[in-house]
Amino acid sequence: MQNKANHEPTTAERRFIEDTARLLVPWGVPQTAARLYGFLLIHAKPVSLDAIAEGLEISKSSASVAARLLEKYTLAHRHGVRGSKRALYGVSDNYAAMLAEQNRLLDALAALMRSGARGVRSEGARDRLTEMADFYAAIRQGMEATLARLRAKE
Repeated sequence: MQNKANHEPTTAERRFIEDTARLLVPWGVPQTAARLYGFLLIHAKPVSLDAIAEGLEISKSSASVAARLLEKYTLAHRHGVRGSKRALYGVSDNYAAMLAEQNRLLDALAALMRSGARGVRSEGARDRLTEMADFYAAIRQGMEATLARLRAKE
């Protein structure tokens, strides 16, 4: 395992971590998870919860909760340590899985808007919901095209 000095962010790295958080928090990512994502992005290799806690100056339990959340978002990946219960965390490089998850959400949003459009009395609301469904479907198609390009590179 790398020593503590290798995980202590430089001033520029701290700025990057905080800038990452500033971008992700308005999208609903909790502050600690957003900072952890920035921290993982600046590390070439997976890091332990101890290193994360030290580097971000947070508790190990906060680091664990944030890491599990990033796993759920498919932004981080847990790496088991052979012969140990410990885990290391690194940034996920499975962009296809990230896009596939986003596509499922876009499909669900489009379906919800279409369902809502069928059930409302107001023509204005129906038009708005139909337009939103079309918007989510168009984004979904664009993401699918991007996903196809990524898969072709594999």
